[in-house]
Amino acid sequence: MQTNPNNPYDEVFGNLSKIVEEIVRNMPEAEHARIIGYTIVTRHASGEPGIYPGRANSGDDDVPYEVLESDTQIFITAAIPPEARYAPYADIQPDEVRICVDDHSTVIRLDKPIDTIHSSYRVHRGVMDITLRKIPDYR
Repeated sequence: MQTNPNNPYDEVFGNLSKIVEEIVRNMPEAEHARIIGYTIVTRHASGEPGIYPGRANSGDDDVPYEVLESDTQIFITAAIPPEARYAPYADIQPDEVRICVDDHSTVIRLDKPIDTIHSSYRVHRGVMDITLRKIPDYR
């Protein structure tokens, strides 16, 4: 985890990550347990903070992923297969995201349109984290 000297929370997040790893390591049947990924959001717009339950895929050929949603963003975490030959990438479109690994892609359809310019993805240690910014509904 890259640290930022101007962020006083970096040390806390590093320690939190170690605590979560230790908890998983000590769980019954820990050899089968793993953390696909997590996101810590430290700033939130006014109102009650919240993450809304998302969905996970169940297709046998698809890359396993989970989706979480807040008022302003959608977070997707995917486990990249270790046998991937080429660098995986996310093709982010206004109404869907494609997780591309080698010659296979997993399509995630989105319920709300997203701002592709202010959305991004990152692959680190076999985990792809995708952060999508929702387009505000001004009705």
